[in-house]
Parts: sequence; structure tokens; C-alpha cells
Amino acid sequence: MAQRLGRCGFAVLFVALIVVAASAPSGAGRAEGKERPRRVLIIRHAEKPPPGDDSVHLSPEGKKRAEALPRLFEVSTERPTPLPPPGFIFAARNSKQSHRPTETVAALATKLRLPVNATHRNEDFPGLVREIFRSPKYAGKTVLICWHHGTAPELARRLGAVNAPHSWKGAVFDRVWEISYDDGKATFRDRPQRLLTGDAER
Repeated sequence: MAQRLGRCGFAVLFVALIVVAASAPSGAGRAEGKERPRRVLIIRHAEKPPPGDDSVHLSPEGKKRAEALPRLFEVSTERPTPLPPPGFIFAARNSKQSHRPTETVAALATKLRLPVNATHRNEDFPGLVREIFRSPKYAGKTVLICWHHGTAPELARRLGAVNAPHSWKGAVFDRVWEISYDDGKATFRDRPQRLLTGDAER
């Protein structure tokens, strides 16, 4: 009888350990993307030089937008409910064709005293998504991404925004694509920057 009880007790203990292990949070769960930022903001780099100008830098108008970018996150008369300031900033890595994403967020990063993560190439947006979804340090935070317009739509969809536009018009620089996560679901909003004269109001 004692032997039977001993075996029975061992079996119960073994099952209990399995249940606890299954219910405990794990690195594997995070790697599968169970944790999400609270919000991801995608912007395109600011204005570039006109056709025929091969400069990798922002145009004068683009520099104005970059300097004005911190206003997106500041309370003002025209912006009583600003966007929440990011806790992390990403930009597409500098290339032979463009330094514009990193230049666009430079003033904002200085204002917020944040580093700019520019380790991912423009085409490596899947790697960027993996980093944001797999690392617990981004969970519950606001993340800002400054990217190129050609790959931004696919980046948004990889981040869960299935209803994001399939293209970003080449002449448009004044939008913020906001992806919010609630109960594991991604909600997409296309919002205006309203930073410079001529920017869309809606």
C-alpha cells in the first residue's frame, strides 16, 4: 500500500510540475511574439532633393521637417492631444543612396535623449520586426520607426497592420502610421503630422 501511495504521489507531483512549467512565462513565448509594444509609429524620412540632385541628405524643406518633428509629441494649441513620445527610435541604416532616415530623427533623438538604432538596412525590415516583437524591452512601449516609403507598407503589414495601404505615395512626407496593440490585435491609423505649411490637415 505504501509503495502504491508513493508511486501515486510521484505521478501527481510530476503532472503538477508540467502544469506549472506550461503556465509560466518563458523566453520561447516571447520569441513567438506574444509580447508587443504598446504602439509603433512609422514615418517616412523627410523631404529629399529634387530629381537630378544625387545628394544623400535631406533637402532644405526636409531639414525643416526634421527640426519640427519633436512637436509631434508636445502639447500645443493646435495639438492638444499629441502623440506619446517614443521610448525607442529606429531608422533605416545609412546607404550610398540615402542618409535621410537617420537625419530625419536626429533632432528628435537629441531632444528626447535617446539613441537611434540604425543597424537594419532598408530591405531588412523583417529583421527589424523580429527584434521589436521578440525582445521584452519593447513590450508596452512606444517605438518610432523612420523608413523609406517603398518598403514602409510591407513593414507595417509585418507589424500586424493588415489594413495598411499597399503603397506610400512618393510625394508624401507628412504622415504618421500609427499601429496600436490591444489584446493582441493591431489597430492601424493614418495620421497627419501638421508640422509645415502645406501639410495635410487630416
